[in-house]
Amino acid sequence: MFAVIRTGGKQYRVSPNAVLKVEKLDAEAGGTVTFTDVLAVGGDGSLTLGAPTIADASVTATVIAQDRLDKIIIFKKRRRQNSRRRNGHRQHVTVLRIAGINANGQTYTAPEAPAEAAAETQAPQE
Repeated sequence: MFAVIRTGGKQYRVSPNAVLKVEKLDAEAGGTVTFTDVLAVGGDGSLTLGAPTIADASVTATVIAQDRLDKIIIFKKRRRQNSRRRNGHRQHVTVLRIAGINANGQTYTAPEAPAEAAAETQAPQE
């Protein structure tokens, strides 16, 4: 199952339990964010496209952290003029983990972690 959402002027293809970095959102770490600009929902051989968005569809995500990307160097040089300028920039981003996709009256969430299932099947043997 996947969805295409729009936030911060960009589009992202997301699936349950995926981690992504988006433009800074006003949310605390550990909080929940809901995206209602869902442009497409697909999975199991079907695809639903919005015009421009899908009504009653949403994607919920948990905020992992507020972070900054690596520094980008902006360097401008005018040749033979002994003129140059150097600036740097670090973009603020929000790190999200997709919790679930709500579309067509159904909720799609991430499957259980395999580590928990493996711990249950490996019972101590006597």
